Amino acid sequence: MITAELISDIIPALKTSDTVQKALDRMTEFKIYHLPIVNESQFLGLVSEDELIEVRDVEAPIGSLSLTILNPFVFENAHVYDVIRLFSQLKLSIVPILDLNRNYIGVVSINSLVNFTADSYAVKEPGGIIVLSISNRNNSLAHMSQIVEADNAQILSSCVNSVPDSTELEVTLKINKTELSGIIASFERYDYQIKAVYNNTQNDDSSTDRFNSLMNYLNV
Repeated sequence: MITAELISDIIPALKTSDTVQKALDRMTEFKIYHLPIVNESQFLGLVSEDELIEVRDVEAPIGSLSLTILNPFVFENAHVYDVIRLFSQLKLSIVPILDLNRNYIGVVSINSLVNFTADSYAVKEPGGIIVLSISNRNNSLAHMSQIVEADNAQILSSCVNSVPDSTELEVTLKINKTELSGIIASFERYDYQIKAVYNNTQNDDSSTDRFNSLMNYLNV
């Protein structure tokens, strides 16, 4: 996905003539702590809430102040991973997006990014999660898919993280079923190390047990 597909047209940009109070009010309204400063279509930078709340004269125009103006942005045709990188590195709440002529066209908000991540990793879909610990030489998603599909299931999403100071990888699989015992047994047969399992089966079973215990108690 490219960044242009995540642009929010709800969050307005500031002008240099806008006051500190107007900027703070907008940040409160949209629950963000950065706003872009744009004159016509020229992106001038980001202003942060941390600096604005220190200004005594809240009616002062933004352009009249000596502020630390951040200048991060990505182009509209960049991959969304570039946006994620800026969010992470600079601790931003929005990332400005420019067209190929360097004209400002909007921002990607942290909320848009969270929704994108939830969709990309099938967070909203029902299912279970298996976390495997494997050697980086055995990182074959095709083989993992075969094991899962042999149990009439599918991998909805996957994520691979390297373990610091190690040759091990942590592979997280989101699977479209919560009964994972058969899949877990298959992974173990192929010498995969199961690091963690998350599903609703155990929770449902414990809730049922508690309900049955209550019924037995009431019947005594």
